[in-house]
Amino acid sequence: MKLITEHLEEIEVICEAKASGGKNYFIEGIFLQGNMPNRNRRYYDADILEREVTKYNESFVQTGRALGELGHPDGPTINLDRVSHKILSLTREGNNFIGRAKLLETPMGKIAKSLLDEGIKLGVSSRGIGSLEEKNGINYVKNDFMLATAADIVADPSAPDAFVNGIMEGKEWIWNNGRLTEAQVSDMKRYIDTSASKTQLIERQIQVFDQFLKSL
Repeated sequence: MKLITEHLEEIEVICEAKASGGKNYFIEGIFLQGNMPNRNRRYYDADILEREVTKYNESFVQTGRALGELGHPDGPTINLDRVSHKILSLTREGNNFIGRAKLLETPMGKIAKSLLDEGIKLGVSSRGIGSLEEKNGINYVKNDFMLATAADIVADPSAPDAFVNGIMEGKEWIWNNGRLTEAQVSDMKRYIDTSASKTQLIERQIQVFDQFLKSL
């Protein structure tokens, strides 16, 4: 079986004031979709997804253990040092599965909040393992599919320049992470700013975005 991830960008961000004066951040939207080929040319049977969502709800959501990470993990397991949010609910509406998650006060959760404060568009990416069967250019996800997590948080790669600017403005706590230095981020921004063409600019923005996620 292979690791299978799907990226969905149409999520809503909800910010609610805390009694203490801070803010709670929630993300809501379609976390999973079935019965249609997606942009990765994969097709999920909605009934298979419902089976896995039911198990996921019982084993993780209802027990308070439904967690997600910031970025693109390499495997199906949850890395606790990268957890950014807790999934609160996941319900079926037609062929869509609507989720709601709360950003946590973890290092990765704080990074996600900072990105949102900078106006950066975030999406969600489901993660599971299963087999694929190709028919007429479409990869059908087979019945052995198992859902690992309903939603990791991923950034829209079309906005990495704003992403880097957000890092620069949020440097007070980024440096405390111990993985990036102010000089490194300045070098990233200089690398982007010296692009010779629009095509090179986009390529460098995406390179910097990927480099930052790998360093977390």
